[in-house]
Amino acid sequence: MFQATLKELVQGKTLSEKEAEVVMNDIMDGKVDSNQISAYLALLSLRGETADELTGSVRGMRAHALPLKYADPLLDIVGTGGDGMATFNLSTAAAIVLSSLGVNVAKHGNRSVSSTSGAADALEALGISIQSTPASAAALLEQTHMCFLFAPLYHASMRYAIEPRKSLGFRTIFNQLGPLTNPAAAAYQLLGVYSRELAKRYAEVLVKLNTKRALVVTGSDGMDELTIAGKTDAYLIEKNQIHTFTLIPEDVGLTRGTIEELRVHNPQESAKLIETVLTGTSRNASAINAVLLNAGAGLFTAGKTKSIAEGVRVAREAIQSGRAAKQLQLLRAKTKVMLHA
Repeated sequence: MFQATLKELVQGKTLSEKEAEVVMNDIMDGKVDSNQISAYLALLSLRGETADELTGSVRGMRAHALPLKYADPLLDIVGTGGDGMATFNLSTAAAIVLSSLGVNVAKHGNRSVSSTSGAADALEALGISIQSTPASAAALLEQTHMCFLFAPLYHASMRYAIEPRKSLGFRTIFNQLGPLTNPAAAAYQLLGVYSRELAKRYAEVLVKLNTKRALVVTGSDGMDELTIAGKTDAYLIEKNQIHTFTLIPEDVGLTRGTIEELRVHNPQESAKLIETVLTGTSRNASAINAVLLNAGAGLFTAGKTKSIAEGVRVAREAIQSGRAAKQLQLLRAKTKVMLHA
């Protein structure tokens, strides 16, 4: 059957949502050999994945994930990576600010693939453990309003695709699936992507997945976050409708900054910059405003504020009052206790 699917792809055909789901189920069940997986990934990448193919693949991956069940609605804030900007972990910093304000954040992520520092790398450098089980993650949410879902622990079936992905050496559908396959099935999602084309496709997929509320963003400079250096294109998904708008920092009361001031060389530099921003000791205006912008968007996405501008003001207060700094210490302490429990 898989050979027939490959033949169809060679002929230029696209897969239906159901067909893509079946293929992903077979890959996750270990029914497809490495060469066939490599061929499948390469063919999709060469043509470009459709919204139906992404949606079906998401359903297949979600079905094989180790689920985290939590009674209250959760927010995920994550970027695809792959923007080549080498910036510090903005979404990680924003997640800590958001959780300090009582937003329940289940951040799904991994180590670096193409960037200088993945979310997992930055958290470890900050002294926050990335190891968890569904039970300990739920307990962390209860105690701190935040948990980190380290992808390899929750997507064990991905082991069948590791070698094919490595052998190809270029971006595949799996790079796009990560942000869409949160094991906690987050009701609210702030997703950053590296291009307008992918942002539009993500928006379509989120509608097909009946997402409660999501905001897909991409910087005009190619940044996979809301950019502090220029215009951000945004796609708001709510009630199965897509609303588009653009945003510049000045629209929400922030001063425009530069990408250069956000760049880091390793996880340790990323962690240091995050900590200075959260503790209110940073003199890097671009970094501070970038965190405020993305945290503000997170508050808006989670329905905690009526606008991103209001969210920015609330996030600023969280840092100035010391709440964000206290949250960083709390996360360090609680994850350390659970790691040794």
